[in-house]
Amino acid sequence: MNVADAVGRALAAAGVRQVFGVVGSGNFHLTNSMVAGGARFVAARHEGGAATMADAYSRMSGTVAALTVHQGCGLTNAMTGIAEAAKSRTPMVVVAAEVLEPRSNFYVDQEALARAVGAVPARITSAETAVEEAQAAVATAAGERRTVLLNVPLPVQPLELPPPAAAGTAERLLRDAVVPDDADAGALVELLRRAERPVFVAGRGSRGQRQVLEALAERCGALLSTSAVAHGLFHGNPWSLGISGGFASPRTAELIRAADLIVGWGCALNMWTMRHGQLIGPDATVVQVDDDASALGAHREIHLGITGDVGLTAALALDAFGEQRTGYRTAELGSVRWRDVEYDDTSTAERIDPRTLSIALDDLLPAERVLAVDSGNFMGYPSAYLDVPDENGMCFTQAFQSIGLGLATAIGAALAQPDRLPVAALGDGGALMSAAELDTVRRLGLPMLVVVYNDDAYGAEVHHFAPGGHALDTVTFPPTDIGAIARGYGFEAATVRTVGDLAAVKDWLNGARSAPMLVDAKVADQPSWWLEEAFRGH
Repeated sequence: MNVADAVGRALAAAGVRQVFGVVGSGNFHLTNSMVAGGARFVAARHEGGAATMADAYSRMSGTVAALTVHQGCGLTNAMTGIAEAAKSRTPMVVVAAEVLEPRSNFYVDQEALARAVGAVPARITSAETAVEEAQAAVATAAGERRTVLLNVPLPVQPLELPPPAAAGTAERLLRDAVVPDDADAGALVELLRRAERPVFVAGRGSRGQRQVLEALAERCGALLSTSAVAHGLFHGNPWSLGISGGFASPRTAELIRAADLIVGWGCALNMWTMRHGQLIGPDATVVQVDDDASALGAHREIHLGITGDVGLTAALALDAFGEQRTGYRTAELGSVRWRDVEYDDTSTAERIDPRTLSIALDDLLPAERVLAVDSGNFMGYPSAYLDVPDENGMCFTQAFQSIGLGLATAIGAALAQPDRLPVAALGDGGALMSAAELDTVRRLGLPMLVVVYNDDAYGAEVHHFAPGGHALDTVTFPPTDIGAIARGYGFEAATVRTVGDLAAVKDWLNGARSAPMLVDAKVADQPSWWLEEAFRGH
């Protein structure tokens, strides 16, 4: 067995069961060895798409996925997707062939690329250590929730392993739950007992912890909300406020702003989730619970930081709390959903209001859905108006704020949640940027609905710069028939200008769904409510 064979098999044995990539000469044998070890490989049409597919799969499956790329240009093509994964602390392994000779056309400093975007660089250094180093890459990804770039130099790949190393196997390594300090847990209990209007804000670190968080919230009378990446965690709970932050409805924002205690559970409490701090009242106490000590207070001042696993910390607080209190649950919440907020419908015969479109789609789509949302002016509409059944119902790859990731996100999420209808919500810019992956959707036979909110522009820039009287020629475009492009890839497609045009979607949903469907929705040109908040961070 040579190094390429051993590394691929060791990665699969360590728990990597899903691999995405684009195969070239440098990663051909590595990829085949992962498949031989039991992993499934999905070929993307671009390395950037493959990176985001792996990111989304890891998020929605709770496992470590892998990306495999060619040396040099294969890796650089994937860097935006890798940056998104690294910034989101997605446990993922990037397996990259590597040249060591600086005079090679394929040479780049791959270790420096990893560090530049916040990924962890690693390298296979010898035949004797190959299996151990491959295992260590998966252990770092899983145990530290990091995106790891595992460089496998071309001269090392064909080296034969010594017999004991070749015979070795790797065991999957899982992250141990971090037990909170008793004094910190006690301090949290005291704050919860004194609070009259507590609000829980659950982030990605709370996924899978709904039951214990709801039990503690009921005991202390807390209202429940989530960050965008944990959307759906408290779906159906009568005391759920939905998403906190830029996507929050007016009533949700009002209730959070009036809280006297805000507890962030596995949540960064960053500028998006807290609207640059505007959702924190002047007299509110802020608590943050995270199993990564470096996350505590990273984005804002907090009064109490607890290093601990969300589930364990909530369970300890629940056991110690005592008798149930009414807390913030003193009256009906009122309307906390955007779709219940009245608005002036701007639809015409040629353009549909994106709110009207989103509400109509929400009524049509089955409850069991997995939603992926690209970035852009439109993104608040599907995020806030399309319901999701739980925290595995929406994948939100927005840490790097790049457009063009949404379609690949939907592919990775669909493979991780195969029993749900995958829905990709894209802007026209992101759709055209990632159109090559329409082929991947069709080739995999995914019954996906792709909805393009098409305003023939980079809408975020239009609405940001138009008030200043700036020329907008650089960010507006002639109309494009995106439906025709989709048909070329084997999709069914419909152009939607009015609610009546959505009959084609209803027919597709009620049919065999033997081919994916794309909706080219010609949406009315208007600024979304969250945009002003978003641009404050630029």
